[in-house]
Amino acid sequence: MHIQSATGSVTFPPMGVPPPLPQEEQARADVYALIARLLLAPPDAALLASLGAAAQEGPADQPFDAAWRQLAAAARTTSARAVREEFDALFVSIGVPKLNPFGSLYLAGFLHEKPLAALRADLARLGLARMAGVAETEDHLGALCETMRLLIAGAPGGVRQPLAVQQRFFEDHLAPWQARCLDDLRSAEGADFYARVATLAGAFLSIEAEAFEVVAATQAG
Repeated sequence: MHIQSATGSVTFPPMGVPPPLPQEEQARADVYALIARLLLAPPDAALLASLGAAAQEGPADQPFDAAWRQLAAAARTTSARAVREEFDALFVSIGVPKLNPFGSLYLAGFLHEKPLAALRADLARLGLARMAGVAETEDHLGALCETMRLLIAGAPGGVRQPLAVQQRFFEDHLAPWQARCLDDLRSAEGADFYARVATLAGAFLSIEAEAFEVVAATQAG
């Protein structure tokens, strides 16, 4: 039995449905899911409407909350067609796209290099694999965010992973290159809505990195 994730990027062996997550962990999983969704495909009108209507309660001086407000404002003032055209201009091309958000490219200089092989080995140990027919390789930044969601939340048929496993996966496969990739996206010619996506993703992944550092320091002490 194959269970498709929200982005269609992984498979799971059959297992039971996990119990509800604590609120903070669910929030982490939800943000990873949103970033993955926006990086892997342009949002439709319904998702844009949801983003535009989402509550904005956090302090304005915090980077993540400020980025959330900016993304929500952009969602209210653009159309699904405009965002789709922006997505295609940035990520889709007959030749070389403006953005190639793949770990191997940032870490090794070329696509399909050793970092992708190492990632696939880790995914296999976790019981995860790319589904047949999915175009993007597993080291796509959106696919990695989806994997983080699955490590946190599990899925019907999936096993939640402890924080130590989440941290190791993040530090091995996201931390070394995600900031450079998001900086490139933020500054790319034609990036408007997706510059805001990059800002939100960068703020959130910075929070994750800092939290993992705190956990590591606590355990070392």
